[in-house]
Amino acid sequence: MSTVQTGALPESFDPTDLEPPSKPRKAKKSASGDAASALNSRWASFVAVLIAVLWTTPTLGLLVTSFRSQRDINKSGWWTAFSDPGGFTLENYRQALAPGSSASLSQYFVNTIVITVPAVMLPLFLASLAAYAFAWMPFPGRNALFVAVFALQIVPLQIALIPLLDIYSNKLGFGASYWSVWLSHTIFALPLATFLIHNFMRELPAELMEAARVDGAGHVTIFFKILLPLLTPALAAFGIFQFLWVWNDLLVSLVFLGGSPDVAPITVRVAELSGSRGSAWYLLSAGAFISMIVPVAVFLALQRFFVRGLLAGGLKG
Repeated sequence: MSTVQTGALPESFDPTDLEPPSKPRKAKKSASGDAASALNSRWASFVAVLIAVLWTTPTLGLLVTSFRSQRDINKSGWWTAFSDPGGFTLENYRQALAPGSSASLSQYFVNTIVITVPAVMLPLFLASLAAYAFAWMPFPGRNALFVAVFALQIVPLQIALIPLLDIYSNKLGFGASYWSVWLSHTIFALPLATFLIHNFMRELPAELMEAARVDGAGHVTIFFKILLPLLTPALAAFGIFQFLWVWNDLLVSLVFLGGSPDVAPITVRVAELSGSRGSAWYLLSAGAFISMIVPVAVFLALQRFFVRGLLAGGLKG
């Protein structure tokens, strides 16, 4: 009788068969990929920092120059100011803001605020109404009309300035007034504003509007009480864009308002300082930074909405 030995190993047994399969190639590939990604990330960070330094160096030089006296500016470059911090002064800003000074920017600063606020609010309001109509009010030719409105962005504003000036002066009778600038900035801003707000509005759930209609709400109630509070990111994004554009605008204001101190914005005055005071960098640099205070503050206050509003409608899912 033959005995069966449990646990006996076959003669062809190879101990390496018990070893788990190894994946050295995959591990090496993953490690090399991580190293390459880390290297690329370091290089990208270095290039980004280098570009930022090169981009901001002229602005830093202008800022330092605005706090130096005329004698120091004519004697040495701005980079030498750090070796003598006691040479900094606020006199340039006092002269630039003093009401009786020949280089005063105070009245132009007020004019710029009067121009900018309505030129931002008007296109925001009108574009919101147009975006609501394109997004949630079906009517014949809606898509074709929306494409036509968006295509108006390709029209250069420079070719419309002279015809608009003729209409404002000869037909409407309010040339060289704030109305001409407000309407012009509104006209030029409406295509982009409608496009951005429409894309954001289309991302809102349709069930929200349907529920409001079931409850008896009309278009006016839906727009003002439901949609407007939800449109804050899109409105803030375009508001920043429009505010910076109007505040820094020189061409439109110069064409429609001229250079009168009663209505001209601060950009016109800074341009005059550049032309009539080409050697007075101490006043020109201070005036440039005075004109930058408000737009920088607005951007920093609303920048968290900027990217979110611009990317609205660009990603699905």
